[in-house]
Amino acid sequence: MARDYYEVLGVPRTADAAEIQQAFRTLARRHHPDVNRDPAAEERFKEINEAYGVLSDPDTRRRYDRFGSDFRQVPEDYDERVAAAQGFGRGGAHRSDPFAGRRGAGVGGGRVWTTEGDFGASGVDFEDLFGGMFGSRAGRGGAVPGADQEAELTLTVEEAHRGGRRRITLGGPGGERGYDVNVPAGVVDGQRIRLAGEGGRGRGPGSAGDLYLVVRIAPHPHYRLAGRDVHVDLPVTPWEAVLGASVPVTGPGGTAKVHVPPGTSTGRRLRLRGEGMPNPKGSPGDLYAEIRVMVPPSPSPRERELFEELAAVSPFDPRKQTDPRKQT
Repeated sequence: MARDYYEVLGVPRTADAAEIQQAFRTLARRHHPDVNRDPAAEERFKEINEAYGVLSDPDTRRRYDRFGSDFRQVPEDYDERVAAAQGFGRGGAHRSDPFAGRRGAGVGGGRVWTTEGDFGASGVDFEDLFGGMFGSRAGRGGAVPGADQEAELTLTVEEAHRGGRRRITLGGPGGERGYDVNVPAGVVDGQRIRLAGEGGRGRGPGSAGDLYLVVRIAPHPHYRLAGRDVHVDLPVTPWEAVLGASVPVTGPGGTAKVHVPPGTSTGRRLRLRGEGMPNPKGSPGDLYAEIRVMVPPSPSPRERELFEELAAVSPFDPRKQTDPRKQT
């Protein structure tokens, strides 16, 4: 069974002519074999073209809606009662299909061929349909712009922070090709960098498409990104946490000082405004330092003695909801 033509174009059965044409333009522009080098693109385009050839013609669409895949066997001036008597029904099947094996479609001579195998009333003229969209006539020898293409560009957090020139190599049908890329400082995950004219080749005098590099920021052992904000763990000693201290914190842009307030516990976040990822078009992100209170893994005899002394004199118990020193 052939796929439902509405499903092929991605439109509802209630779609009007403008919606159907717009869906076809979008899909054809993406899958036409002259602009898409994917081996599967041609077959996909044939399917799209067949669906459009049927649904763009009001009479053919009416017969398709009425008789489903058997619509080709029903004459254009059919009488519903006669058709029903001959074994056709709404969306039903008929015992034979004289068009079996002729459902494919091909492209040639600047025309899009119909399912009947020739350029008939339900066919689509490639020049007429695409001329306005491509900005030029697209027949044999005409201009067809190249397709836009995408590739991923993986960066470390530090590379994304500082930006700058970068040389990359991408593979393609013609082999590997190198590009010099200007990475803006402060790019974020998912941002696209456009390389004009570096996409698919155009047909005839048609201009080449663009290449879009989609930024992917690799996971980092120390930094966590949330948009342009950077989160980092900040280890502190027990006495720094209790007494307060000014300690260094390192972000992707370098090292800065942060004040740890007295009585700080693990999990508290300290904010450094503007120390996150740069933003060429607005405010930079912030750097968030999350406190992690660390203890000596192998305390010296003197350190152990001091901790034992503290344990003997301190009533503090973190497992109680209220500090005992504040109880009356």
